[in-house]
Amino acid sequence: MIGSSVAFRVRSWTVLLLGLLTTASPAAFAAECPGHPDALGTSRTLVVDPREHPRIGTMQYRETLPLRDHEVVLTFDDGPLPKYSNQVLQILADECIKATFFIIGEQAKANPEGVRKLVAAGHTVGTHSMTHPLTMDRMPIDKVEAQVNGGIQWTSAAMTDPSKLAPFFRIPGLMRADGVENYLISRGIQVWSADFPADDWRHVSPDRVYQLAIQRLEAKGKGILLLHDIQARTVAALPKIIRELKARGYRIVHVVPATADRPATPTTAVEWLLHPPTETTPIARWPQVPNFVYAQTATLPAPGLVDLNAQTAHLPLVLPRKTMAQADIASTLPAPGRAVFAIPEGSVEVLLSTTLSRRAATRLAMAAEAGPAGKIKAGKIQAQRAARAAHPTPKHAAQAKSAAPRPTRVATSVKKRA
Repeated sequence: MIGSSVAFRVRSWTVLLLGLLTTASPAAFAAECPGHPDALGTSRTLVVDPREHPRIGTMQYRETLPLRDHEVVLTFDDGPLPKYSNQVLQILADECIKATFFIIGEQAKANPEGVRKLVAAGHTVGTHSMTHPLTMDRMPIDKVEAQVNGGIQWTSAAMTDPSKLAPFFRIPGLMRADGVENYLISRGIQVWSADFPADDWRHVSPDRVYQLAIQRLEAKGKGILLLHDIQARTVAALPKIIRELKARGYRIVHVVPATADRPATPTTAVEWLLHPPTETTPIARWPQVPNFVYAQTATLPAPGLVDLNAQTAHLPLVLPRKTMAQADIASTLPAPGRAVFAIPEGSVEVLLSTTLSRRAATRLAMAAEAGPAGKIKAGKIQAQRAARAAHPTPKHAAQAKSAAPRPTRVATSVKKRA
């Protein structure tokens, strides 16, 4: 009795502890945000290796970040612009949220202090080209290199520690092209697209930005949200987006690049899909049929009695007597030759295989059934058609009259003299 009582108490305390850990996870995130007990916080840090998964974001690519259900990664483009970027930074700081910023080189050159504020706040900083051109999908590779290198140069120059620059790059306007991507990947830079945008670069209201962000997130259940820290509408919509994420049970994930001292988070290949297939999900397409190699033998072995899976005692009931008498005779079946499958060119079968030639094939078949008389009749019909084509007759008499040549009058400037 004593042993069972102790075991019962141990199980009870275990269940209670697990329940507290499960229900207290949001509070644990908020506890890491001093002065803001109701903060959303950052649930975990995801370390990725750009060389293992060089393209991410289902708006354009097959793979995305290996997020769990109800996990969100916040990303901001085009900054830093002090008027609005500083407000975005303060909103994120009040919620203890870590995000990823893609910096434009010209902005970093004009406002290096803004870049240093991002790094000091613990955010991930990537690059977004030098001047934000919307033609990188049509640029020659030398201009692509200048845009990529310029953004990296001025962003890293603004940092106290250039090693803090993440090898992450988002193509301006998401104007992707194979040449741009191949160049970035060759340098070990990860190409970031997104899973859904909030359209905050358009002339829409802050409420519309909030609605699009939540609606598109709910449609996918998780993913990378694309925002811009240079827009007043984004500053106005961001607090409401964060409050709604908190109310719906979403969690924020911070993404950082792998280094020698910080290995990538262990994942499987299927986790990099937005909605990994399960055993209950049917395959959407048949597997590719392999190319068969034809055997060189001229004959195929005939099936034997052992292939019927019938017991020896039951064979007389399964096979007739004649077959039983030939049971011990080894036989083979001839392999079909290629001539069996050959169809003569111009035959009725070939003509019937196409829609445009069915009428011609029908006429040939009818002529063959009619015999010599049918051929003569068909020849006459063809001769009449040829004559009408050579000398078309007008349908009406008026047309025949109008077809006659008219006299031509010659104008002259010489007047007859009286």
